[in-house]
Amino acid sequence: MNNTTNSSRRNFISNTTKAAVALGLAQTILPSIISAHTVKNDGVTDNFDSFSQKPLSYKFDSLELAIDKQTMEIHYTKHAATYCKNLNEAYISEVGTRHKTLYDILNKISKYTPKMRNNAGGHFNHEMFWQCLTPNTDVKPSDNLLRKINEDFGSLDNFKTQFTDAAKSRFGSGWAWLIKDKSGKLVIGSTPNQDNPLMNVSELKGTPLLCLDVWEHAYYLRYQNKRADYISNFWKVINWDFVNGNFEK
Repeated sequence: MNNTTNSSRRNFISNTTKAAVALGLAQTILPSIISAHTVKNDGVTDNFDSFSQKPLSYKFDSLELAIDKQTMEIHYTKHAATYCKNLNEAYISEVGTRHKTLYDILNKISKYTPKMRNNAGGHFNHEMFWQCLTPNTDVKPSDNLLRKINEDFGSLDNFKTQFTDAAKSRFGSGWAWLIKDKSGKLVIGSTPNQDNPLMNVSELKGTPLLCLDVWEHAYYLRYQNKRADYISNFWKVINWDFVNGNFEK
């Protein structure tokens, strides 16, 4: 076998390995959200199609234990839809036809405009938030997740208290998060506006497992200024199956 063949084989193996690692990284971080747009290849260039909202897995009135129908409908069809629309506009303007996942953008968000930051974050955060909710009251943390919660927070009750405090104490608009940091530890924190832990500008960095929207539009029709009551009822509609899946990945 000649040197050219050896070199080609080494390059092929190296490139294949790099691609596999990159794909593996993307698949472990909420793949249904970060790759939530399609790219059509016409043989010449990758043509950006669009990011889109994932259909809800429940009806607008299914979460009445915590969130009323009108709030859910307005939140999904107006607020979140606007973030998605504006993200597509920003993508076309700032990225063009090149294929980038939402993770690619968030991970290097400092390179982009405030419009991209606000709307890429807004789209990701809302798409994740919808999946954190369920009308099914039978779901609970998996044994593995519960074991880790007990290890890092002392108990499930302590975890709930700390998460609640993070959500209540976020000044103005923002989000509360449970994340897994790069060491594997579970961490609770919050981010302002539409920032999230995947952004390179965020002080809170890690893999998101659970999030709660504490913008007033997420709860004001029912709770007015009583954010604490909204947070308290949030525990009744958490989709622990989704959180478990994020943790196991």
